[in-house]
Amino acid sequence: MNSAEELKRRAAHAACEAVRPGMVLGLGTGSTVHFALLRIGELLRAGRLADIVGIPSSTRTEETARSLGIPLGDLKDHPAIDLTIDGADEVDPALNLIKGGGGALLREKVIAQASRCNLIVVDESKLSPRLGTRWALPVEVVPFARAAEERFLASLGAAVRLRQRDGRPAATDQGNWILDAAFGPIADPEALARALDRRAGIVEHGLFLGLAHEVIVAAAEGIRRLRRPS
Repeated sequence: MNSAEELKRRAAHAACEAVRPGMVLGLGTGSTVHFALLRIGELLRAGRLADIVGIPSSTRTEETARSLGIPLGDLKDHPAIDLTIDGADEVDPALNLIKGGGGALLREKVIAQASRCNLIVVDESKLSPRLGTRWALPVEVVPFARAAEERFLASLGAAVRLRQRDGRPAATDQGNWILDAAFGPIADPEALARALDRRAGIVEHGLFLGLAHEVIVAAAEGIRRLRRPS
């Protein structure tokens, strides 16, 4: 395990300390959350955790969780989630996030909005003075609207790229496509989010504003916990 993976593992294990028996857990998607899934599976097998239900944010997470013996449910039977553990691509000082690097931003936002507490786990490289400084903003669009939304995002100042896999558009679990919109540092994330929310062809975007309650940051010198300003 390289140093970056070790930092992710530390952050994920720290987050799992918040998991209690009987909880409904939102299970995020991504490389850091993968370590959390491994830890939860380990705690279940050791008998140190029981009676939990996981709500996965992607088919990839669902498959991993099932392989680890984590009991799963859905929002129909469990509409209120006690705790969600997820990662982020970029975190600003107010704990606003850019997410969607793994392509699961729509389900991740649904789960985050249904959660009483969102616990985000990252390594220190994800901290940023302003969203967009280090990461393009993922924007999920219906395929029919791709060209129109590319033009719209470009009109807002973004350099836009269609996310591809093996030379084809990378489809989300809902069959949509993702446009990665590189705005550079975003001066007003709230205003940008409102503009994107008004577009019919945009299903969801990766601006997660005011949703993170706590961010666990793993650095070489140890674990830090950042809480959202009140």
